Amino acid sequence: MSRKRIGVLTSGGDCPGLNAVLRGIFCSAEEQGWEVLGFRDGFEGMLPDGGDVIPLTRENTAGIMQTGGTILGTTNKGHFTSKAAGGDRMVIPDEVIARASKTCRDLDLSAIIAIGGDGSMSTSLQLYRAGFPMIGVPKTIDNDLEATAMTFGFDSAVACVTDALDRLHTTAASHKRLLVVQVMGRHAGWIALWGGIAGAADIILIPEIPFSLEKVAEEVQRRDAEGFKSTLLVVAEGARTQHGQQFRKQSASGEWRLGGVGEMIAHEVEHRTGKETRTCVLGHLQRGGDPTSLDRILGIRFGVKAVQLATEEKFGTMVSYQNQDVMEVPIAEAIHRLKRVAPDCQLVGTARAVGISFGD
Repeated sequence: MSRKRIGVLTSGGDCPGLNAVLRGIFCSAEEQGWEVLGFRDGFEGMLPDGGDVIPLTRENTAGIMQTGGTILGTTNKGHFTSKAAGGDRMVIPDEVIARASKTCRDLDLSAIIAIGGDGSMSTSLQLYRAGFPMIGVPKTIDNDLEATAMTFGFDSAVACVTDALDRLHTTAASHKRLLVVQVMGRHAGWIALWGGIAGAADIILIPEIPFSLEKVAEEVQRRDAEGFKSTLLVVAEGARTQHGQQFRKQSASGEWRLGGVGEMIAHEVEHRTGKETRTCVLGHLQRGGDPTSLDRILGIRFGVKAVQLATEEKFGTMVSYQNQDVMEVPIAEAIHRLKRVAPDCQLVGTARAVGISFGD
């Protein structure tokens, strides 16, 4: 009797902890006597005849848990894109589904584990409804999926922001400047909030609490008057003004992406206060690098749980972390539900209690 096989892929943006999930999947599957085949570059690896796959082994998974990125490669473009630039959902063409289905039959896969964010889970749900044995593992450094209390990669991103703020405090103080640090966070401000508090920022601007440029300028001037000649401001890329304005830039491909809010704030506050200002955009630094110990452990736990769901044939479900336990939820109930920062939550209250301004 041949060994059962699991297919696994990483889709969407990379983040620290992906390789830990792959390690957890391989080691757990091996204990069950299953083989694991990794699709290269996300769902796109399903399309070539026979699949573009890498057999996971003891050799190629040894030592990967502590490294960033993904040994399988990933993409957020291609034939399986389930979310358009404007946020509209797209349907995967029948021809693409048919090609992927043939590949999975030829490989004799008993389960397919897809590791990705909201868009990747939307793709997984479409494939599940088309008859694929799909299991989802949530991944987003923004930590904005309602169906799980935490996702791997988030803690590493917060650590990156915290380290940057620690370094910028000294240069801001030396030159008596306002330093504006733009971080990731399209719809939710978790990275800015956690990183800002941990890194002792003076002002934190997030999408959930619209800010006023006048209030930000007044806070900078108040600090100056009280003898605090430098100010550190952290802003999520999706932060919006009290008039609802967000800031976008057009890429070379013509796609509009969030960006530029840090530069805008720096320019406006310098104009209003006369305070010398500089901007630092952390960008993909937050995605790269080695995962923290928390993200390694969470990744391993997610991988082990995904294999358990495969052995129990609980297809159409997604791994979820709730109340210190790793469990499962239906993919259909997990997607399209963003977890945002509540303006009156305890963590925002904690920040306000220590004098951090939200520009409101």
